[in-house]
Amino acid sequence: MNKLFAGLALTAAMAAATSAIAAEKPTVVLVHGAFADSSSWNGVVKILEKDGYPVVAAANPLRTLKGDAQSVADVLAGIKSPVVLVGHSYGGPVISEAAYGNANVKALVYVAAFAPETGETVAGLAGKFPGSTLGPTLAPPVALKDGGKDLYIQQDKFHGQFAADVPNADAKLMAATQRPVTEAALNEAASEPAWKTIPSWFVYGDKDKNIPPQAMAFMAERAHAKKTVVVRGASHVVMVSNPKAVASLIESAATAQ
Repeated sequence: MNKLFAGLALTAAMAAATSAIAAEKPTVVLVHGAFADSSSWNGVVKILEKDGYPVVAAANPLRTLKGDAQSVADVLAGIKSPVVLVGHSYGGPVISEAAYGNANVKALVYVAAFAPETGETVAGLAGKFPGSTLGPTLAPPVALKDGGKDLYIQQDKFHGQFAADVPNADAKLMAATQRPVTEAALNEAASEPAWKTIPSWFVYGDKDKNIPPQAMAFMAERAHAKKTVVVRGASHVVMVSNPKAVASLIESAATAQ
């Protein structure tokens, strides 16, 4: 009987320890980029939640870099646990700005994303190295009342340009539901980036047609990335086509000491 009670006590202690470890897991905040929305993280979210991570897929307004970063910073302000902040594409500059000076953010993960230095722009970085074919696939800009312009990718070119390794039916749906980004946001200079003070991780595909892989390798090296993963054959939406690889890197960042 004593052995039974001892066994039950040990089991209860192990369960309590497991629960405590789970409670200590950081919250993963995912920030989508231009021409996408929060649903682009669905595959990654499923894996992270299954593994016990709290997850928030924040809505990125895609209006101005500073305004978008403030929107994400407001989300971060309401999270009390440590945070792993993840950005895709234009979401990279947004997390770089949003995390600056925030001691609660323990890691930054750039998923096929820009990581600009002070004064750099998304448009400038995209053209720093050859290989981006985004320009010719853009639809005629949509004029806004404030004098700005909204940018979309032509729907019939979306699959090949943005999501070549995603099934056609899924890419067609993504093309129809894409979120526009303002031309001004892509040309807005970045402020002091958080990757200078917060450890960073990078993952991207070697078949990315939006951001040249050479540009992402350059940014990862400049940021002294803790780890860089290059997914063979992956398009710009590597988190959609290869959610396991992306989730695995996020978890590596979450568990790093």
